[in-house]
Amino acid sequence: MGPEPNIQLAGFKGIESSAMSILNRNIRNHLRRIAELSKNNYSIHLTLKRVHEREKSEKYEIHAKVTDGGKVYASKVTDRNLLAAVDRALEKITNEMD
Repeated sequence: MGPEPNIQLAGFKGIESSAMSILNRNIRNHLRRIAELSKNNYSIHLTLKRVHEREKSEKYEIHAKVTDGGKVYASKVTDRNLLAAVDRALEKITNEMD
């Protein structure tokens, strides 16, 4: 495997550490596949936006972007489950890269 990718997370500050631990593991799993599909050094940027912030019914909007050399892959997913949203957003990108 090549050099470590540049990974940027934005908007994840208020997430509990236990959930972040699971999220990080999930992201690393997707990174393996992205690394296989990547042609060059790549960077990943994940942005979390909270929409409909009402107790027990918040939704999470995830914007994922992978830059592979000069090519950019992007996806956006909104879900009540943060882990599912991140998973689906990264899965869309790996499918597009494939």
